[in-house]
Amino acid sequence: AYSRKCKSSMEVVEERSNLADVHHIVLVLSGKGGVGKSTISTELALALRHAGKKVGILDVDLCGPSIPRMLNAQNKDVHQCDAGWVPVFVDQEKTISLMSIGFLLENSDDAVVWRGPKKNALIKQFVCDVAWGELDFLIVDTPPGTSDEHISVVENLRQYNPDGAILVTTPQAVSVGDVRRELTFCKKTGLHILGIIENMSGFVCPHCTECANIFSKGGGEELAKQAGVPFLGSVPLDPRLAQSLEEGKDFLSTFPQSAAFEAIQHIAEQILNNSAVNV
Repeated sequence: AYSRKCKSSMEVVEERSNLADVHHIVLVLSGKGGVGKSTISTELALALRHAGKKVGILDVDLCGPSIPRMLNAQNKDVHQCDAGWVPVFVDQEKTISLMSIGFLLENSDDAVVWRGPKKNALIKQFVCDVAWGELDFLIVDTPPGTSDEHISVVENLRQYNPDGAILVTTPQAVSVGDVRRELTFCKKTGLHILGIIENMSGFVCPHCTECANIFSKGGGEELAKQAGVPFLGSVPLDPRLAQSLEEGKDFLSTFPQSAAFEAIQHIAEQILNNSAVNV
């Protein structure tokens, strides 16, 4: 259980909308765990920040909140204000803010052993009770699957007209099959699909920079073609990216010559272009 008491979500919604000044909401989804949703969410937020945007990250992966560590913010606290919870700012300039259940646990090693109704109630509070202020983008990092939590996220965000969802897969057929079910989920819930990202698409050698297709290649792009949705790009495996996430460092500013940097920048540019159309 988490240790802080909160205001009723219904009271906050009646008084005001904490998402009123959030210009664009993007969900990051996948039908399968371990494909790198949190990595994509984190690096996309950093890329948008480098493009001069103010970004928030809402981490609704309640059982595996990893983004606080990826942004070196795991020891920070959430505070209350009149509008609700104040998100954690991960940089001095306050250009990236983050809300995660990881900040609400008394011990970082505590397991969240909750049934659906309690998870759904916290998701509703995360959507309604976090005082984000003005943001260009809110990135919503979700758990794997198409479960109760995903329905709760989509239903609670629907009134705020999210831009849509990015679906993350790896190249293997098993992962692509799971993401195909996520496509069906988006269509059934009326959630617009911004595109598909193929993560872990090849391995970039840190010494010679050659790329080897360990997990094959092209599954995500082929799925995008079949589904008639945009393919946003392929992000290769890069040990330097993994190390940066482990240490909570900004990979994009440290390794601008890497193939992963180019891929992430290309994806961010497409999200920015889409947001310009949907202003």
